[in-house]
Amino acid sequence: MTTRSIALPALSAAASLLVAGCSSAGPSGTGAAGNPEPAAATAAAPEQQLAVRAAPQGGAAAPSAVARPQGGGRTAQKSSLKVASFDRRSGHAVISQSAKPGKPSLAHPSAPAPSGSAGAPENTPVAVGDVIASAPAPGAPDGVLAKVTQVLGKTAKGTEVKTAPATLGALLGDSKADGRVPVDPSTVTVEPLVQGTKVSWAKTGDVRFGPQGAKVPLGNLRIDVGTSIATAKDAPASASASAAGFVQLAPEVDFSYNGTGSATAGSPGGASLGLSGDWSSQWELKGQAAGTTPGGKPLRVPFAKLNASPVIQVGPVPVVVNLGLTCYLQVDADGRINVDIKQDLKGDFRVGGSYQRGKGWTPVNRADMKATAPRATVSAAGKVKAALGAEASVGLYGAVGVTADLAPYLRAEAEGQATAATDGSASAAGSWKAFGGVDLTGALQLQLKIFDTPVFQKPIPLGAWNREWKLAEGAGSVSTARKPRG
Repeated sequence: MTTRSIALPALSAAASLLVAGCSSAGPSGTGAAGNPEPAAATAAAPEQQLAVRAAPQGGAAAPSAVARPQGGGRTAQKSSLKVASFDRRSGHAVISQSAKPGKPSLAHPSAPAPSGSAGAPENTPVAVGDVIASAPAPGAPDGVLAKVTQVLGKTAKGTEVKTAPATLGALLGDSKADGRVPVDPSTVTVEPLVQGTKVSWAKTGDVRFGPQGAKVPLGNLRIDVGTSIATAKDAPASASASAAGFVQLAPEVDFSYNGTGSATAGSPGGASLGLSGDWSSQWELKGQAAGTTPGGKPLRVPFAKLNASPVIQVGPVPVVVNLGLTCYLQVDADGRINVDIKQDLKGDFRVGGSYQRGKGWTPVNRADMKATAPRATVSAAGKVKAALGAEASVGLYGAVGVTADLAPYLRAEAEGQATAATDGSASAAGSWKAFGGVDLTGALQLQLKIFDTPVFQKPIPLGAWNREWKLAEGAGSVSTARKPRG
C-alpha cells in the first residue's frame, strides 16, 4: 500500500501577527521593537479583555511577536519583527525587521549585555529579555515562544540571538481572553493509512461533496474508509470480514486566559485549553472478524492521520495551536460470531483542561451523542463491540497539552441468532441485546506549564467517561412487521 499525504490548502489561520513589547528606556516615542508609538500607549489597562479569533490569512512571511515586559502586568504590542530562522535544539534564532513601505526600519536601542555576551552589537531589533511569539517560521513548523537570553551578533539575514523557553504570561500580562475558534478544514493535512480512504471537506465559498453525493456541511471535514479486516481462524469464505463508514467533524479550539494578579502571584488566575466540535459518524461491520490480537487486546485499525497548526490571534499575540487526530476502527469480538452491525451517531464533544489558581488543573471532558438507524444481526452465540473513533492531541507551540480518545461504539451480544432494527422489525431465536455508547479517555500533559501555571509531577488522567444506551433486545422466537410510515 502506498501512503500519501494530502495537504489541503489553508487552516483556521495559516498566518499570524506581529507584536512588540513595552517601550524601553530609549528615545521618547520609540517602542521596544523600533515602532514609533507613544510610550503611554504601551501599558495595557488592568484586566484588559482581548479578542480571540483566527489570525488573518495571507502575507508574504510569517509575522511574529516580540514583547519586553517590565512588570505591572503589561501586554505585548504589535511590531514588524519576524523570525527569519529558528533552531529548536540550540535555541538559536535570527530576528529580522520588515520596514513598512515608505517608512525606515528602526532599531531597538541597545540594552546592557548580560555576563558572557560582551560585544553585543548596538542598534539591534531585539534585546536580552525580549519575549518572542511567532507563527510557523523556517525551522519552526510549530511556531516559537521563547525569551532572548543573549544577542550574538548581526548576520546577512538579521540579528542572531540565543533563546530559552518562555510562557504566555510574559506576553498576555494582566489581560483576559476567552473564545472558541473554528478550525478551517481546508488546511488539515491528511495521511491515509489504508486503501479506500477518501477525504471531503467544505468551507465558506467552496462546498465539496462526499462519496455517493453526500453533502459535507460548511466547516466540516469528512473521512470515509472501506477496508477488509482479519477473519477468524477456520471461518468459511462466506464469512469474510469487512468494515466501512465515515467520520465527519467540525473541530474548534477552546482557549481562555485570565492574567489577573499574575504580576504578583507568579501565575494566572485561570486558563484553559481544549478541543470541541460537532461529530457525525456511521460505520458497518460484516463477517466473522478476528476481533482480538494475540495478546487479547481489541483489534485496532488506524485508517487516517490528521494534523494542523492553526494560528489563533489573542489580542495582538499569535498563539500557534497544534492539533493531531488519528481516526481508527476498533473491533473486540470473541471470533465465534458472524455479524452485520451498523450505527449512525450525531452529537458534539469537548475535551481539555481548565486551571484555577488554588485548585490547579482539572479535566474537562464530555460527549453528547445520539444514535439513529442502528442495525444489529448476530449469528451464533457470542459478543462483539465495534468502535469508529479518534485519538486527539492538542498543544501550543509544539508542546502537547491534552490527549484524548473519543470512541463512539456499537456492541451486541446474543445466544443463538438475532436480528433487530429501529424501524420496528425484529426476529430472534434465543436472546439478544444491542447497545450504543461513547467512551472518552485521555490526560492533561506536563506541557500545560506553557500557561505559566505551576508544574504538576505527572500527567493528570481525564478519567474513563462512558455513556451507553440500549438499542434493542428480545428473547425467544419473535417476528414483528415493520412499522407503517406516516
